[in-house]
Amino acid sequence: FGWEARFVDTDDLAAVEGAIDENTRALFCETIANPGGYISDLDALAGVAERAGLPLIVDNTTATPYLCRPIEHGATLVVHSMTKYLTGNGTVTGGVVVDSGRFDWSASGKFPSLSEPEPAYHGLKFHETFGHLAFTFHGIAVGLRDLGMTLNPQAAHYTLLGIETLSLRMRKHCDNALAVAEWLEGNPAVKHVTYAGLASSPHAERAARICPLGASSLFTFALKGGYAACVRFVEALDLFSHVANLGDTRSLVIHPASTTHRQLSLEQQVAAGAAPDTVRLSIGIEDAADLIADLDQALAQAAG
Repeated sequence: FGWEARFVDTDDLAAVEGAIDENTRALFCETIANPGGYISDLDALAGVAERAGLPLIVDNTTATPYLCRPIEHGATLVVHSMTKYLTGNGTVTGGVVVDSGRFDWSASGKFPSLSEPEPAYHGLKFHETFGHLAFTFHGIAVGLRDLGMTLNPQAAHYTLLGIETLSLRMRKHCDNALAVAEWLEGNPAVKHVTYAGLASSPHAERAARICPLGASSLFTFALKGGYAACVRFVEALDLFSHVANLGDTRSLVIHPASTTHRQLSLEQQVAAGAAPDTVRLSIGIEDAADLIADLDQALAQAAG
């Protein structure tokens, strides 16, 4: 496609603005970032995007619509992985795009596929014809036609069933995650915990503003024993599933440096929040006391 991505610390608004040039077509961020669970300041990023005349695309997978509605914070488009919390059980591969309908696709000339005549549809101008639904209709008429992404009916069925219990599950996810994070924070084997729901988190104020109902259940923690201790810890767990997915009703664990991020250099791992001493947890909806007991025995084995 000839696309280029520039990675910028979205907490550094000057850096975000500095990365924008005449070729920039969108800003992209996560509401709650994977893997560390950091909270993005959506309102501030929306301001940067608006001043630049660009759409802000927000991945709201980890927060879900229950914990955050990014359009209310200025997002143009919101995307979700249905594989995660929406379905809740890891049985579906799919995604969702939600269009706010608020962006002027014709203002800058940067989006000719929406503002200019489309030859395949007899010169139809999507923005002129469909207005606030221009992106949605273009995604179906052109995107679906050219790229072929079609959700299978059973996946749609599973997702709709999952969404029925989303609010109940997210409340339990958040309660469990806070309990586990607080326990880990007080454990002498743990160097630090990144959960934004902790009172000690540098993102605590932002979490309360962006995700007032909770900071979801994805976060990392670092072990003082380093890489080897992390590997022993993961192998010693009983209740946690060793899986690269997240947002499951079951609690999941992964040591990125020895699995998903092992091909990266040390500097790249650290920059990605996946340092050798870091473990990522996705806390499920089991009993919190059982999860803490499992973590406790695994940490004891890792220390040995």
